[in-house]
Parts: sequence; C-alpha cells; structure tokens
Amino acid sequence: QCFLDMTFGAGGHTTALLEKASDITIYALDRDPTAYKIARQLSESYPKQIRALLGQFSQSEALLTSSGVEPGTLDGVLLDAGCSSMQFDTPERGFSLQKDGPLDMRMDSDRYPDMPTAADVVNALDQQALASILRTYGEERHAKKIASAIVQARSIYPITRTQQLASIVAGAFPASALYARKDLLQRSTHVATKTFQGLRIFVNDELHELFIGLKTAEKFLKPGGRLVTLSFHSLEDRIIKRFLHGINMTEKYNLGSRQKIRQALKNCSKDDTQELPHGKSKWIFIQKKVLTPQAKDIQTNPRGRSAKLRAAIKV
Repeated sequence: QCFLDMTFGAGGHTTALLEKASDITIYALDRDPTAYKIARQLSESYPKQIRALLGQFSQSEALLTSSGVEPGTLDGVLLDAGCSSMQFDTPERGFSLQKDGPLDMRMDSDRYPDMPTAADVVNALDQQALASILRTYGEERHAKKIASAIVQARSIYPITRTQQLASIVAGAFPASALYARKDLLQRSTHVATKTFQGLRIFVNDELHELFIGLKTAEKFLKPGGRLVTLSFHSLEDRIIKRFLHGINMTEKYNLGSRQKIRQALKNCSKDDTQELPHGKSKWIFIQKKVLTPQAKDIQTNPRGRSAKLRAAIKV
C-alpha cells in the first residue's frame, strides 16, 4: 500500500502508520525544512518505506510526479492542516505570542527570501488592508481597532518581535479584556490570539494551499482510496466541507487568489450542521458527522481541543 502524509511535521502520523502496517510506502511531505530534515532522518531507519518530500501543497503534484507516483495510485492521504506544535514551540519561528521571538511566521522558513514575514505585513500594509486580514483570516471582531493600534505604534518604531505585537494589540483594549476571551476548555486566551492566527494564515497563504492540497489528494488517490483531514478552525473546515460535498469552488468560489477566498468564505455556512447545497460529490463519507475530540483526548492533548476530523472514500 502507498500513502501520502501531506503534513509530516514531527512525524507522529507517519510513525503511527508504520506501527500499524510495516508493508507500506509513505510519501512524507512538508513545506517546513525542519520537518523535512526529520523525515529524512526517519527515512534512514525505514529506507524502503519513507520518501521525504519538501514543498508546499501547491508543489505536491510535481513532487509526487517526479518521485514516480502516478495519479490514481495512492491508497490513502492524510492532511493535518494548520501550524504544527513544533513550529509553535520554537520561539525563533515567530508563531507563538507566549514566548518572544522574531515576528516571522513563515512555515517555509528561509527557503524563499522574498516571501514576506509577519513583520513585513504589519509594517507595510495600510490600516484598511490590515483590518481586512485580521477580520477575514483571524475572524477578529475588533479588527479595525487592532489595525489602528498597529499603525499608530509602527509610526514610532518598527514592529519586529512577537511579544511586541502582542503588547500593541493588548494596549488597544482595557486591562480587564486582556484574558477575557475563553477557549473551548474555558481557559483564558490572550486578546492577540486571533491577530496572530490571521497574520499566520495570510503570510503562508494557508487557505489557498489547503484547497490545492485537497485537489491533489483527489487526483492521486485511487478509487476506493481514503482521505482523512484534520482542521483546527472554522475557515479550514469550511473549505474541506465544501470540497468533499462537491460544491463548486473554481468559479464563483475560486480559491486561486486571496481576494476571491474572502468572497467564498462569506458564502460558506458558519453552522457545521447546516445543510449544504447539493453538488456532484466524488466522495463517500466514512462517517456522517464530523469527529471531534473526546474529553480524554483533550486532557492528553489540549492543543487538539478544536480539531475536526473528516474522512471520505474516493468514488
């Protein structure tokens, strides 16, 4: 059997697959050079089973083809969207507001020197564009207020550090609001959390990449092959849900540009249980309802509290 792990990360899913079945080949893809290095190291222990690939979802088709994988031949694809724990836990990568680091947020690290960092975004874009990013990708209700605070602060000094940005966002709110927001575990979350999410998604073009990744998975899976997706916020899950239901996202809901993503997302259902318009789905759902973590899972891995798992079989 042949599988594609589209988000290798630290290798947890790939290792679990190898433990379940040793007679498989896994193409381990990641856009992060650090993850790719780990995949290469693991492939030394499993030389016949792991093929490490470095690239974005939008590069995966070319990478698979150059590795000799033909369309319609994969038995399974796993796609774990978003940022990895490894990236969050490395302050130098600039993803987390909990520890100070350079305001970077590029999943590709330094592979593309011309790719803008989060610092480039907050220091260069005008107030309206910043507010649009925070509202669209961070689902931040106070996007205008935060964007205004960022523009005011950068007129005095450049914004280059994660905790510097977190302090600027916090300064736009009264002290009582700093940790007033709650997560799904009813734990207090910093008021800048959604700002960081919005910037990260924008910098890495995550929603466009996700859609291309889903299309690639569909193309390379064989009939009867299985696709398993994990998403961690509503923007990702809406795209996955629409894709699996066969709703046209190439014309009115074209995800080929960030501008049109915004249009698509405005028309997506915010209610996961709301009935979607019928499309020509190419998938059979393994379970009717989306799977979410149980209490024991959340205790073991609190970061997975918002995870949504969808699994489908290609027709």
